[in-house]
Amino acid sequence: MPSITLIISGSIAAIKAPELIRQLRAKKIAVHCIITRGGMEFVDLKEIKKLSGNDVSTDLFSPKEKKEMWHIRFSRETDLLLVAPASADIIAKMVHGIADDMASATLLANNKKLLVAPAMNTQMWNHPATQRNIAQLKADGAQVIEPGVGMLACGEEGPGRMAEPEEIVEVVLLSLRAQRSNPVSGSPRPLRSLAMTGIKALVTSGPTHESIDPVRYIANRSSGKQGHAIAEALAKAGAKVTLVSGPTQLADPAGVSVVHVTTAREMYDAVHRALPADVAVFAAAVGDWHVKPAAQKIKKQAGRAPSLSLKENPDILKSVAQHKTKRPKLVVGFAAETEKLAGHAAKKYHAKGADWVLANDVSGGKVFGSDRNRVLLITASGRQPWPEMSKAEVASRLVEEIILSLRAKRSNPV
Repeated sequence: MPSITLIISGSIAAIKAPELIRQLRAKKIAVHCIITRGGMEFVDLKEIKKLSGNDVSTDLFSPKEKKEMWHIRFSRETDLLLVAPASADIIAKMVHGIADDMASATLLANNKKLLVAPAMNTQMWNHPATQRNIAQLKADGAQVIEPGVGMLACGEEGPGRMAEPEEIVEVVLLSLRAQRSNPVSGSPRPLRSLAMTGIKALVTSGPTHESIDPVRYIANRSSGKQGHAIAEALAKAGAKVTLVSGPTQLADPAGVSVVHVTTAREMYDAVHRALPADVAVFAAAVGDWHVKPAAQKIKKQAGRAPSLSLKENPDILKSVAQHKTKRPKLVVGFAAETEKLAGHAAKKYHAKGADWVLANDVSGGKVFGSDRNRVLLITASGRQPWPEMSKAEVASRLVEEIILSLRAKRSNPV
């Protein structure tokens, strides 16, 4: 049975800890808890002990701790460490190597994967000191489960809400699966930093523009942020990446070969010129239709709107996923939906022939142009909802999944 060390620190979000433990135990994960002095203000030690089925550690200098050195054993004898909630205080301690209580000493002695779920007031979260600390945690290899946006216990509204227990559990499960597929010794190394040397990757990004006349065009609201982040993450992992991008305001990602296009037909042609590839990720929001553009600007006529005859654009994802000779080993599509997310995405998954589809709800202007995203991953194994996170984190997590998939294919060739 996999096991984790759960550190509960001093945030009012600690009241969610019992439900988090219940859900972890329901997934057959053993939970060993450490609670800080601040955390004890919000949880009942007896309840935590009963739910976890294990003793709860609170005191670095208790007789049992002095004898058994649990601040060392916790990281050696469990599979990962999870700090949920992670207050601004314990985050600062982690970054600066302070070890003045059971929780911080255990974190400093840790040599396993570290997951951190921050929870605090919006101003505390946005404070430059906290943001510096979060950036350093990530640089040190910790995985930060980004807080949500909403009404906080203090009555203010904004970012700082700890991710919901089910979201945290999903991240824990993914991390445990990754460790089983990629056991490492000593200090952990994030999967996204593992080399994909020799892997050729193709990514599409951004919108497409279809001209109506020399002045006007049909387009969509895609910013290209998600596709560009994926291309950059693949390149950082060592892949040789070709990015086919529609019109965006973004700089070309470092270390990536970029082909700039405007229309869906141009993107189709560029994608097929870039084949063969080992991995193809189709994150672009390709326009479904085009019109035959007028040679001159269409003049306005009072009371009379011009008639546009729409014709279907080529289906880039389907053409590659069903290619007879140059199909990549792994084809990933995106599905931007405004309703019935899972149902529409599942239909696209089956119709296109992709290996995976990442679906996101773009209604209400919450995704296009934003730096955050929430996706539902659909594969042959089922549906996997990911918690809301930054688009860069979505890209990193997708690359981790791609690495695991490619390794599995090498280990189990068809």
